[in-house]
This record gives sequence, C-alpha cells and structure tokens, in this order.
Amino acid sequence: MYQADIQIRVRYAETDQMGYVYHGNYAAYFEVARTEAFRQLGIRYKDMEAEGVGMPVGELRTKFRRPARYDDLLTVRLLLRQPAEGSRVLFEYEIYNEARELLTEGHTLMVFVNASTGRPVPMPPSVQQKLAPYFSDDELDSPVAPAPGSVAPDAPAPAAFGK
Repeated sequence: MYQADIQIRVRYAETDQMGYVYHGNYAAYFEVARTEAFRQLGIRYKDMEAEGVGMPVGELRTKFRRPARYDDLLTVRLLLRQPAEGSRVLFEYEIYNEARELLTEGHTLMVFVNASTGRPVPMPPSVQQKLAPYFSDDELDSPVAPAPGSVAPDAPAPAAFGK
C-alpha cells in the first residue's frame, strides 16, 4: 500500500455562500493529491503525456461528513491499496482538518489511455516500476519501504495533526 499526505489551505474563492468549501472543489483537491503524491514518487504527469499516455478520470465518488471552511488547513490523504488492474488504478482519499476530524472520503478510478486514440493501455512500465515496491506478490496491501513524503500504515499521525 502507498500512502501520502498532502496539505491544502482553503481559499476564499473555494467557498460557497454558507462559508463551506463548494462541493465541486473536492475533485480538484483529489487531483492535487494525486499529482503531488506521484511527484513524491518521481512520477510526473508531464512525462507520461510526453510518452503519449493520459490518465483521465473514469469514476469519481465523494462522501461528505463535515464541511471544510475558508482558511482551514486540510490534509488530503491519498491511499493506493492495490496495484493497477490492467489500465485502471483506484485512488482513495480522506480529507482531515487540523483537529484531525475526518471531513470527506472519496475515490477516483483512473484509466491509462493512449493519448492519440483514447483507448485504454496498461500502466506505463516507468510508473509500474515506481509503485511496485509498495505491493508484495503475496499480499497486495503490505507496504515495503515507503518513499519520501509517504506515510507507512502504522506510522504516527503527520506533524500537521500534532498541533
């Protein structure tokens, strides 16, 4: 399993009239977490696109538990519990506020595609290589040597939660 925590400060423009983060912004928060988690692993979307591979969203689910508000410092926890299956990979998310309250849960099912044709393709070998250490052959959810910026499942809460 791979896990990464990404922090995002809620901007005023992201809130609605009630002062809550507008629901449509959570998809963007998920995207920031995916991009930054991949960057921590040494995977850049820009490089995949240069190789002719895109990764559009095939499915998006969001479950709201509590509202996030203007100026909240959010921790978006990204979880990859299993390796890609063919051309698809499932990213799970948990969003916490500074009080460590779970605000939002969600997932995106991403699909690797040929950028020219839009047809599904297997995960690029370069991406597969960077993710492989996090998944054993026997147990898909056992971590191996977390990357810089990632958090092992039994690790204490990140510093942002310790305030």
